[in-house]
Amino acid sequence: MTNQPVQSPQFFLTAPSPCPYLEGQFERKVFTHLVGEKASELNDLLTQGGFRRSQNIAYRPACETCRACVSVRIQAQEFRANRSMKRILARNADIVAQEFPAEPSSEQYSLFRAYLDARHNEGGMSDMTVLDYAMMVEDTHVPTKIIEYRIGGRRLDDDESDSGQLIAVALSDVMGDGLSMVYSYFDPDYSDRSLGTYMILDHIQRAHDRGLPHVYLGYWVSGSRKMDYKTRFLPQDHLMAGGWERFGG
Repeated sequence: MTNQPVQSPQFFLTAPSPCPYLEGQFERKVFTHLVGEKASELNDLLTQGGFRRSQNIAYRPACETCRACVSVRIQAQEFRANRSMKRILARNADIVAQEFPAEPSSEQYSLFRAYLDARHNEGGMSDMTVLDYAMMVEDTHVPTKIIEYRIGGRRLDDDESDSGQLIAVALSDVMGDGLSMVYSYFDPDYSDRSLGTYMILDHIQRAHDRGLPHVYLGYWVSGSRKMDYKTRFLPQDHLMAGGWERFGG
């Protein structure tokens, strides 16, 4: 009798670096590569265990003195929009969203660049080139979609149409138990539309229509005001030491 080798992912630990969310803290991450025919299955398991995907890397915080990062997933089948969210949906009723394979375009990059320059001009992504953006979108070994949100589209004649202005984009993984929002961005000139919230609401509806239970939002960081929005979509689960626990609703 011979023993068949078991293919297990190798995990690595990053060196400490300043935390981008909490002043005075240092972050470390544990990560592994998502490659090969088992990448999709591994991504599902790791995401359910609190990991996030960036290109072909799955990572999770492994900070030595802080546990502020909490994985969040929305219960899509039970979610009900509150009054404020219903107003956002009504405000954006003219948006047409289309789902495509994960392929980059120059139009997407122009919008991405405008978003970074307006919202994150000092962040780690601020110097991303068009090639960096293409890698962010294309370098995936799991089922990934890109969703474009447009306004002002119209039919010109029987054979031609104007697809309209691109104002927001979401890059998302399709998993066995939900949708995972990898990255999203929008036109800063349309900030009055609350497009970040709108895209999450749209993903909740997409998960609901697919019969999927969850929308994974990544990490809520206790003490970081810019992460507070993630706790507004109820009911949701938070990944704690003993597993996923219900939060709200």
